[in-house]
Amino acid sequence: QVQLVESGGGLVQTGGSLTLSCAASGRTFSSSAMGWFRQAPGKEREFVARISRGGGTTTYADSVKGRFTISRDGAKNTVYLQMNSLKPEDTAVYYCAADSSGRPIPERRTSMYEYWGQGTQVTVSS
Repeated sequence: QVQLVESGGGLVQTGGSLTLSCAASGRTFSSSAMGWFRQAPGKEREFVARISRGGGTTTYADSVKGRFTISRDGAKNTVYLQMNSLKPEDTAVYYCAADSSGRPIPERRTSMYEYWGQGTQVTVSS
């Protein structure tokens, strides 16, 4: 079991930055790949970024590549999403998720993640 709690969302102007945090509890954090997803009103939840169990491999959606950075701190059981150069289209509820399957494939499908946080709102004003 993994419990996930996101924080760090808020209101920011276009071009600004935010860092989201996802604190994990439970014994499987270190053995789980972690992902960030987002869901805008009226849209499906979409993949944003993923980091492997050891942190050595990261994967990004094309829409955020070069602007967002995912990282993890094993000592703190926390995964981060540093978001720079934010755009109004980045406005969404952001969720972190855990994939404890051990699959080496950088999964982007929401169905492949077993555990989810409650989400944190990010709003980018134009």
